[in-house]
Amino acid sequence: MTGGVRSLGAIGWLLLFFGLAMLGNAGWMLLDPGHWYTDLPAAVPDTGPYNAHFVRDIGCAFLTVGVALTWGAFAPRTRAPLTAVAALFLVAHALLHVYDTASGLLPSSHWELDFAGVYLPAIVVSAVAWILWRREHA
Repeated sequence: MTGGVRSLGAIGWLLLFFGLAMLGNAGWMLLDPGHWYTDLPAAVPDTGPYNAHFVRDIGCAFLTVGVALTWGAFAPRTRAPLTAVAALFLVAHALLHVYDTASGLLPSSHWELDFAGVYLPAIVVSAVAWILWRREHA
């Protein structure tokens, strides 16, 4: 970490924002999976019956993504690969939601319900990963 929060730059701030959001979601999933399942405003029960172990498993994935993005925010030298790995999970997760909604496994209301928490992070983090990759290979 070279200059702390003051030297993050726009990309660092974006990574920090999404990293902290992922860490918050992970914490909720790991510490109170039942509450997360019923109270997340994304109609999670539409995806199937509650399974505390499964919610915590996914919480571990969000913890990993949150750590990678937050670490990348403060470590410009490793920012590109950390962001790329985070983007891989976020895009795969978003594509699963696209498939489930498009095929009718989830109600069409999930296009809107999943935008802020699933699609937007995948889009933004992927765009940042692409920008960072292009900078490194310019």
